[in-house]
Amino acid sequence: MDLGILATILDSALRLSIPLLAACLAGLWSERSGVVDIGLEGKMLVAAAAAAAAAYAFGSAWVGLLFGILASIAFALIHGFASISQRGNQIVSGVAINMLAAGLTAIVGNAWYGQGGRTPPLEGDQRFGDFVFGHSVLVYVTLLAVPVTWFVLGRTRFGLRLRAVGENPAAVDTAGISVAGLRYSAVVIGGILCGIGGTYLSVAQAAGFLPNMTAGRGFIALAALIFAKWRAWPALGACFLFGLLDAIANQLQGFSLPGIGEIPVQAIQALPYLMTVILLAGVIGKAIPPRAAGVPYVKER
Repeated sequence: MDLGILATILDSALRLSIPLLAACLAGLWSERSGVVDIGLEGKMLVAAAAAAAAAYAFGSAWVGLLFGILASIAFALIHGFASISQRGNQIVSGVAINMLAAGLTAIVGNAWYGQGGRTPPLEGDQRFGDFVFGHSVLVYVTLLAVPVTWFVLGRTRFGLRLRAVGENPAAVDTAGISVAGLRYSAVVIGGILCGIGGTYLSVAQAAGFLPNMTAGRGFIALAALIFAKWRAWPALGACFLFGLLDAIANQLQGFSLPGIGEIPVQAIQALPYLMTVILLAGVIGKAIPPRAAGVPYVKER
């Protein structure tokens, strides 16, 4: 393979893996605390819409990032209230978050801008430009979140308590530590990370918001989380692998096979999702989530 093409694929793989990594780490924080988060897709989508709208309105990508994070946290708190305070079904709550985000962003965007849900194109300071080596600052912020997540969850009192809540919340409660408080903290941290991932999509990688621009990345991030077995460093590798598959698929568009002709673009675009299923079905082996994941905690009296 030509070195130039290889470099292009690797560079594209890094760019494509960043929103996956941000969402994957968000899911890691949430599920380590015992809260299953199917709503990663929705939180990234609402963050992308809010970030693009704010960046356009205020002329600043940093203001866009702030609004993207706040919007994602707001949706994270809705999920937290339903699944932690009200002890509702966490899967249903996450699905509702995804549906609400998809409908709300399209309707509000169309009402504000009249462009089918799109925001106007972002230019200049409204976007995150290149920071180092042709990548925006959000790329490095997301990459930095990997060692920070590893250190906090594995080497600090807060992280160890949070992991304990995901394994045995009754024991943590008996020790006089707030189970709900730790789970809400994890959900908010997940909201921040999804906000960064969504902002990256609309204000750094693209030049504005498009309806459903997350295109299933939240679900691929969940697959990467399972593939990484709820660990930070393997999550980085898993997300880069899925980004690499996506980058290769982009390079293969227009590719022809002898005797067959040009491969349909739909088949090429389906490659990363097909490989996700294959990897999960036959490669990772048994992945055991935190024992209390998805189980609402009811305080014993």
